Amino acid sequence: MVPVDPTTDDRLAVAPHPREASLLLGQDEAVATFMQAVQSGRLHHAWILSGPQGVGKASFAYLAARYLLNPQHGPHFYTDPDSVSSRQVLALSHPDLHVLRRRAESDKKPIPNEISVDFARDAIGFFGSTAGAGGYRVLIVDSADHLNRSSANALLKAIEEPPRQAVIFIVSHMIGRLLPTIRSRCRILPFRLLDPPDIAQILKASGDHSAADVEEAAARAGGSARRGFQWLDERFAAVSQHVEKLLGQLPDYDRAEVLAMSEAFGRKEGRADFETMRESVLDWLSAQIHARASEGVHRLAPLAEVWEKTEQAAREAERYNLDRRALALNMFNDLAAAVRR
Repeated sequence: MVPVDPTTDDRLAVAPHPREASLLLGQDEAVATFMQAVQSGRLHHAWILSGPQGVGKASFAYLAARYLLNPQHGPHFYTDPDSVSSRQVLALSHPDLHVLRRRAESDKKPIPNEISVDFARDAIGFFGSTAGAGGYRVLIVDSADHLNRSSANALLKAIEEPPRQAVIFIVSHMIGRLLPTIRSRCRILPFRLLDPPDIAQILKASGDHSAADVEEAAARAGGSARRGFQWLDERFAAVSQHVEKLLGQLPDYDRAEVLAMSEAFGRKEGRADFETMRESVLDWLSAQIHARASEGVHRLAPLAEVWEKTEQAAREAERYNLDRRALALNMFNDLAAAVRR
């Protein structure tokens, strides 16, 4: 397994890193689209890998990098994982690969909430050098959701002025947040939700879990392998089930119970529990919006407003170190009001 780098890795402890993937399940259409572009000789220089989190977008980006950076690449997308270039991509030591992501200043500090403009400018500098192997240069942005306006504009410059044989893969969980100017200059490659059997296969390959636990996690994953891995974690499952119980009481939820749950959010280790609660709330909102899609925009507007407010509150909590206990109470108050409306 890829060693954890505390300055850059915010991946799940129980899940393999996307760089370790040797096969991409459930995304044959995306792979076929990319390979058709390669074989046509008209490979676009910038791709937005669009879709929900945990469906294989980052894994695709690293697999595509392995393919393009392998001097002997042929008609098949999957390259030998033991080749020199594949091992270099796995170790992030290939001279023609650059990954733009969040980075902490040291292992003593938490990973920041955003990709800084300085790191985005590094990407422009990367494209300013000559490819070491004389072939492609590949930039992976993981993920675009962490770009702020300044770093997004710096990335835009790299997209607008690409050197020859440069390819950019932009992982985007919420494409609507990308600058319109970035979207207009990239080819969008959509990724679909995964079927439970595919998720179960991914989970089985990653560790020693019982068949029953794997099947339940895959069924609860909502099409996301990442969420499946989370459901294998006992703490995540306990917090999620508690939140689901409270959401089922809306609009008349137990305020004392929410307050008791949120007390843990004020502690250092409560940061992960708060994130679990936020994700559970967003999953619930998504399910409600899809189930009520036929009711019209005016009926769905309150739920959409809470979604946006929840996301904004989480970003501000991270950026300004706000009291997560108060945010949790406000979140449930907003949810109750939205349901009543």
